[in-house]
Amino acid sequence: MPNVAQSSETTDWVSRFADEVIASSERRAPGKPVVVASGLSPSGPIHLGNLREVMTPHLVADEVRRRGYEVRHLISWDDYDRYRKVPAGVPGVDETWAEHIGKPLTSVPAPRGSAHPNWAEHFKAAMTASLAELGVEFDGISQTAQYTSGAYRAQILHAMKHRGDIDAILDQYRTKKAPAKPQQKQQKQLDEAELEAAEGSGAAAEDDGSSGSAGYFPYKPYCGNCEKDLTTVTAYDDDTTELSYTCTACGHTETVRLDEFDRGKLVWKVDWPMRWAHEGVIFEPSGVDHSSPGSSFQVGGEIVGIFGGERPIGPMYAFVGISGMAKMSSSKGGVPTPADALRIMEPQLLRWLYARRRPNQSFKIAFDQEIQRLYDEWDKLAAKVADGSALPGDVAAYTRAVGTAAGELPRTPRPLPYRTLASVADVTAGHQDQALRILSDLDPAHPLRSLDEARPRYDRAEAWINTHVPADQRTIVRSEPDVERLKSLDERDRQSLRLLLDGLDDHWSLDGLTHLVYGVPKVRAGFPADATPKELPAEIKTAQRTFFALLYELLVGRDTGPRLPTLLLAVGQQRVRTLLGE
Repeated sequence: MPNVAQSSETTDWVSRFADEVIASSERRAPGKPVVVASGLSPSGPIHLGNLREVMTPHLVADEVRRRGYEVRHLISWDDYDRYRKVPAGVPGVDETWAEHIGKPLTSVPAPRGSAHPNWAEHFKAAMTASLAELGVEFDGISQTAQYTSGAYRAQILHAMKHRGDIDAILDQYRTKKAPAKPQQKQQKQLDEAELEAAEGSGAAAEDDGSSGSAGYFPYKPYCGNCEKDLTTVTAYDDDTTELSYTCTACGHTETVRLDEFDRGKLVWKVDWPMRWAHEGVIFEPSGVDHSSPGSSFQVGGEIVGIFGGERPIGPMYAFVGISGMAKMSSSKGGVPTPADALRIMEPQLLRWLYARRRPNQSFKIAFDQEIQRLYDEWDKLAAKVADGSALPGDVAAYTRAVGTAAGELPRTPRPLPYRTLASVADVTAGHQDQALRILSDLDPAHPLRSLDEARPRYDRAEAWINTHVPADQRTIVRSEPDVERLKSLDERDRQSLRLLLDGLDDHWSLDGLTHLVYGVPKVRAGFPADATPKELPAEIKTAQRTFFALLYELLVGRDTGPRLPTLLLAVGQQRVRTLLGE
């Protein structure tokens, strides 16, 4: 029997949900694989907010696997959703794609130049590649394939037979006051950058069925002429399953037999609970837009009983923001995707950002300078885990980040500080031999023999420098000394430069140069170079900042730049001497 018990000292949010999931699965489907689920609509770029829809059940599923249970993580690709609008900022797409609004996503042409057969497959492919890099194991289900193959035919007929019961449930919520928008409800808790528009999911905006003179119907056919879902059911016969509809887009009318017709789908608020029952889903999270009173997750909990099922454990997850960016919205363009994040950070770091926060906690993913601080935090955690000083919850998040039940993810052999790698990539501007020279000087006792030892982290840092650091913030080392500025130095500045230059030979390593540049102002003031801050007057910090600004000015022509020890190594000892007037 797999081990379910967990020590209270080591439980984190993932373990707690795993406990619930296992208990629910053994009650509902003993001896069968545990089923967790995610749903993604490939209506446009699938962004980092959508990734939480996958990472939350993935982490729980992986914990259940670690305990010895068989698990299926289903990802339902909602590719049979209607194409609702033309998203902005997608290469190869223009306003002519508006003519396809109302068609299934799999019937919409892919962007120009795409290697994929349709719109849905184009955006699914990018997400699938990212999930593989992140170590996410899943079973993908195309809703187009499910509906058009007749896999849900019995469920559709059942829903139509019980349409009155479904309508009665939905009507309870139609008469209630509309719930406050997520933006209003969470305004105090969430920063504007953390609010993801509900339009990121096509399913979130769908209605709950059509009511007209012929009554309520939870099913909407796609038109046999124009392929759009702008249809109205005008008649249905329960005995023969004959259904008649009219298309308001092209005027087409048709009568079909629903027991053999496969070109349509249940409306979202009925489709989702139908799938819970059909697939036996035990755990599926949902975003704020699905979780408010009267929304699809809440209503689905009542409708699922009509299909003989039970609502899954479904925590609400909070929005994911991007540091330095406005809120994420697929339709507005420029939305960072998991692939964008994986270009500048290793999979372990991205996994950690989702693992360390409870689903109902919002967080931001950094594409700006904040990424350097995040990497510093990650490396400190790794060191604490290695020496046994990390807290149990932090150890759990770290363990979930670096690998899965299947094993550890590939990692950088020599994980040098990200900010150091970024500085080196910045200064060397793509010259890999220069980068290797500088990185080898960081620790002369253990020199880097190949850049491959620092990869893939080095490549991520280089990509960040090249794609997310503005040109006016890039570092350009002077080609010649600033003769006029050197002539204007007072005696104190000249003595400081002399102390630095005299110490270069004996301190040419990252640690040595750090000691040297911080020590010069101390020695100038009559203190030992290794004096601690408690032993020094406050004026020393001011003197250090002034000295650092002078070095930046003489080396790169401005008063800030990469960390000075890294910059000195990058410039090279002889060139440093030349630029500092020796």
